Amino acid sequence: MGTAWVFPGQGSQKQGMTTGVLHDDLAQDRFAQASALLGRDLLAICDGTAVGPGHDLNDTRNSQPALFVLESVLLDRCQQQGQQADVLAGHSLGELVALYGAGCFDFPTGLTLVKQRCELMAAAGGGAMTAVMGFVRSELEAAVAAQQNVVIANDNSASQVVLSGTATAVRQICSTIRCKRSIPLAVSGAFHSPLMKEPAARFAQLLETIPFADATVPVVSNATARSSTAGSTLKANLAQQMVSGVRWRETMDHLASLGMNTVLEIGPGAVLSGLLKRSLANLHIRQINTTADLAC
Repeated sequence: MGTAWVFPGQGSQKQGMTTGVLHDDLAQDRFAQASALLGRDLLAICDGTAVGPGHDLNDTRNSQPALFVLESVLLDRCQQQGQQADVLAGHSLGELVALYGAGCFDFPTGLTLVKQRCELMAAAGGGAMTAVMGFVRSELEAAVAAQQNVVIANDNSASQVVLSGTATAVRQICSTIRCKRSIPLAVSGAFHSPLMKEPAARFAQLLETIPFADATVPVVSNATARSSTAGSTLKANLAQQMVSGVRWRETMDHLASLGMNTVLEIGPGAVLSGLLKRSLANLHIRQINTTADLAC
């Protein structure tokens, strides 16, 4: 029996998501740090008052830093209240929050990593991603295996995945397999696929210069769906993450195998909570979206 904290990634952002932390001095300080580093008002972008090019919250270069800052604040406030996790896991960008929460690096280092990551991903360009729901897994996996230019980027649950690759290859698979729905995602590149090889290599070079401490609690890596406390292992897995799939279905199974019966989703929305509820029985699940939720 134990408690897992999970952190959502890009796609969970929404305008107004910072309203519930604006009174918090830690949030104000961290958003100020992020705005200074990015050269634009991240809080204004989050609340929709920023105008002009480059101020869309759904732009990868804004959504990733915004989520990292918000989730890091809520995480720290949970820890300051004396709450503790037995294992941490994050979906894509959320993995960096988990690594921060486990003490692998400090907040300024994490913010720098997120800035470089999102800029490299945004600059990659090309490719497409499509969410697919209600499919026959054996049929989908066979179609992907037969197509060189597409992969399962996010294996979110038994009935939901995200395909990533060239636009032509993704469309071809979606037109040939049986599924309930397929929804093209508004992204600038084929994230979590081999098409991210060049930005991933540059991010790996940056990671080589960053010391990673051993984690204070186990962190589940997206690339392996396994937990570790070894800083060197967690760094290597993070370097691989940009070109490999997010193995969230297996991550949920791993949490269950570790005996986790309580999960806190820390960040905006409840996407991960929904996946957990549909995949695992008898879980106690809470969302920490705002500082007010800490008192519940």
